[in-house]
Amino acid sequence: MTTGTQTTSGFLPVEGGELYYEVTGAGHPLVLIHAAVADLRQWEPQIPAFAEHYRVIRYDMRGFGKTRTQEVSFSNRQDLYDLLTHLGVEKAYLIGNSRGGQIAIDFTLEHPELVDALIPVAAGLSGFEPEGFTLLQHEIDADALMTELQEKRDFEALTDLEVRYWADGPGQPEGRAAPEVREKLRRMLSENYARDEPEPQPRPLKPPAAERLAEIRVPTLVVVGDLDESLMPVMGDVMEAGIAGARKVVIPGVAHMVNMERPEEFTRLVLDFLKGVSA
Repeated sequence: MTTGTQTTSGFLPVEGGELYYEVTGAGHPLVLIHAAVADLRQWEPQIPAFAEHYRVIRYDMRGFGKTRTQEVSFSNRQDLYDLLTHLGVEKAYLIGNSRGGQIAIDFTLEHPELVDALIPVAAGLSGFEPEGFTLLQHEIDADALMTELQEKRDFEALTDLEVRYWADGPGQPEGRAAPEVREKLRRMLSENYARDEPEPQPRPLKPPAAERLAEIRVPTLVVVGDLDESLMPVMGDVMEAGIAGARKVVIPGVAHMVNMERPEEFTRLVLDFLKGVSA
């Protein structure tokens, strides 16, 4: 909730589940899509400033936060479409972090008529298979350990590792990120792993985004942190080169959770970009 600005919330029935969402502020719709290690609370640092200018819409994806799902095949893009339709949104700006960024890109390709601007942040790119690129060895080792801990259902150890990897950054000293960032990420991860719920199966975009970036025709700002996993800036370069007019910004001294680590800088960057879009 934001002081002095009304927030409404609700649950929307969708295919095999119900999405939890919150709406704050008024103006042109601005949709925030969280990372796969978080929930909609990831965006709390931005809500007061964003809501002064926009109708800010955020929601918990399936498997996260307060959203509930059955063990079904589903489309993240359809979930977002259903939410925007429910809220009467005809056009929106999209911001997504990590998997949320991938969903924002895929949604822009599937529903270009609904998107006015796109901001992928440390974003994934569906179908991307870089030639001649491999993760650094310590990243490969961390990924293998995450998989092992997931299979063992050792969620406490997995949460510790993910906080180090995504908040501090791969290969960075433990505790590099601010304590409040690490603890907020830990809380979101722990609560998500504590969910007693079946795992739905997302339907991928076909053809995937990596083959279709030239189809994106909206103003695009690509944001990455220079302490993130080594694949992230590579994908950022591909997005910048493949999307006409796209601009990439590298924020130094941050890892994957860019908006949480540098909330004021990130907020200012987004507001300045969107001001130019609206002009």
